[in-house]
Amino acid sequence: MTPNRVEWGLHFAVGHEILDQQHQQILAQCNVLADLCAADGGNSSADLEFTQAFERAMTLAREHFVAEEALLVARAYPEIEDYRFETEEYAYLAAEIATTENFDKIELQRFLSLWWVGHILDAAKQQSPYFSA
Repeated sequence: MTPNRVEWGLHFAVGHEILDQQHQQILAQCNVLADLCAADGGNSSADLEFTQAFERAMTLAREHFVAEEALLVARAYPEIEDYRFETEEYAYLAAEIATTENFDKIELQRFLSLWWVGHILDAAKQQSPYFSA
């Protein structure tokens, strides 16, 4: 199994500078994790680097969800409860299930990159009308 690398494309844009930058940063962090998987020599320093990069991805996610929710609320986004459910589910998965204790590095990296691609594409489809007006 190989890591998933995701490059930013305009099809990911929601049309809000802050959110688009955050989405780009999160995808870039997924790519950092992919690089660390590819360079993994099975030593403890590689494990520590991966764990630190994974924790950075989780921090970026938490910061993003706070900013995104605030912007969606300010624009009277009608699907805010569905959005909150999605972010709560992610928080649970990331804290309790998809952890470095339960899965190997590549599985975690693939989970994060696939989850974020889905989130970002959905945001581009569902949220962009509220940011372009």
